[in-house]
Amino acid sequence: MNAPVVLVVQPDESDPPARLGDWLLEAGAALDVRRAWLASELPQSLDGADALIVLGGDMGALDDRDHPWLAEVRSLLRTAVAAQLPTLGVCLGAQLLAAANGGRVERNPLGPEYGAQLIAKRGAAANDPLFGPLPITPDVMQWHVDAITALPPGAIQLASSPGCDVQAFRLGRLAWGVQFHIETTPQIVRDWARADAASLEDYDVERILARSDSVHDDLVEVWQPFAAAFVDVARDPNAVEATRAVPTSLAGPVTDPAAIRAALAAEVTAARAPVTLPMPGPRPDRE
Repeated sequence: MNAPVVLVVQPDESDPPARLGDWLLEAGAALDVRRAWLASELPQSLDGADALIVLGGDMGALDDRDHPWLAEVRSLLRTAVAAQLPTLGVCLGAQLLAAANGGRVERNPLGPEYGAQLIAKRGAAANDPLFGPLPITPDVMQWHVDAITALPPGAIQLASSPGCDVQAFRLGRLAWGVQFHIETTPQIVRDWARADAASLEDYDVERILARSDSVHDDLVEVWQPFAAAFVDVARDPNAVEATRAVPTSLAGPVTDPAAIRAALAAEVTAARAPVTLPMPGPRPDRE
């Protein structure tokens, strides 16, 4: 069986595919990585691609004046959704996916998020081919100031958190967006902290970095299988069923700290491994 070709659009030099790229390759995919800021590399169509991934970056999803190629990336995302091409947007990529299809992106009303945090799955994630197998409150890496404040028409929210409501969503049958990062290494996060030092003046940066260093092994455990599941979707997209509406009573977000701690305690008991809750307080700038 031929390896599915995953077109990876990288909007920012500081956010390469990194570990996500490694996981995709290990799962049997072939990668076609394009640096969006280089006009000669940004594809004009999705011909030859079996899936599309758009990564994060330091710009906003609608900063077309400084980054005119963003309009082309949004066009690719609209085309991918319409063509039912398996698609994943990561942080800025998720915001671009939402904005390209009728959603709204603006400054996060609850402030920026930086460092390792927890998100909570919604009921709609239970039968999702990517999110269904994940733990109820997985660790993620946050680094963003903007947020998706209105989902595109027809999108289904899959995860939320107290610091940013829309953490993950599914659009149509085969497109997913995640507000957080899964591709990082500890060094990438340290590079971001150095670049965003002015924005982080009021944060305990050393604590953020220490937590980042310690959580990356947990990120592998959760998100490498997620990446492999995405490759499976790219390999056989017809196996994925259409999304179905979930009753509101089942789709409500888990935002109460006590409920999150209870869920974590149950997972820790089952896994017999310690889990550290996320740090309270502020978080910096990278989508």
